[in-house]
Amino acid sequence: MEKNIKEVVKEKYGLIALQSKSQNESSCCGSTGYCSGVDYTIFSEKYDQVKGYNPDADLGLGCGIPTEFARIRQGDTVIDLGSGAGNDCFVARALVGETGQVIGIDMTQPMIDKARKNAEKLNFNNVRFLLGDIEEMPIPENTADVVISNCVLNLVPDKQKAFGEIFRVLKPGGHLSVSDVVLKGELPKKIQEAAEMYAGCVSGAIQLNQYLEITEHTGFVNLKIHKEKAVTVPDEILLNYLNEVELELFKKSGAGIFSITAYAEKPDQA
Repeated sequence: MEKNIKEVVKEKYGLIALQSKSQNESSCCGSTGYCSGVDYTIFSEKYDQVKGYNPDADLGLGCGIPTEFARIRQGDTVIDLGSGAGNDCFVARALVGETGQVIGIDMTQPMIDKARKNAEKLNFNNVRFLLGDIEEMPIPENTADVVISNCVLNLVPDKQKAFGEIFRVLKPGGHLSVSDVVLKGELPKKIQEAAEMYAGCVSGAIQLNQYLEITEHTGFVNLKIHKEKAVTVPDEILLNYLNEVELELFKKSGAGIFSITAYAEKPDQA
């Protein structure tokens, strides 16, 4: 099952990497028709006023701006998990400056290729992109001052393993700042089991309290939720998975989808 989920995510995001942001906004896979109406941009936030923003690297796939609360300083080493076309990496690069380093990790080769081309156009020699799995990062331990991620960890099947890897690659005293999608209350089973929704950032999400428990169980301290926002999924998307009666019951259930930006620290003596 976990392998199937990863293959679905890799396929969908490989297709998205070949499109522009405007194509993704009009239809998540443009003319390919693979995505069954799931719109990847319903969670995204606008970066227009963010220092370091590069429109060529923005595919509209995030659910927050993790650098906003990441406390990134000049000279830091930052790792971005699920770096896509490089959007958050280039924002982080504006914060670490010439003396810092930014490493993007993505499991999709077309995304890595696109990000590397964007970095080359910008003439950045301290931003690099590595093909790799978040559950088994190609990074030595105690490498990063900060780990960021934007709407990606919810796509990872083994979240405990992913947070363990984040803990491993962070330096003692380092911290994470991740934007992600979580749930409150139970989503209908039909949505949970829809493979397409894993790449649409819904069914891969877990309950908020479980998300926080995993983070703390891994060893992180000083956990804070800096931002929380309810996400409204349009009815036309949900009706691909529910009939009208089921949709009405879901709306009355109080269950919901939320985007959060969470912060946590690796202890100094870890």
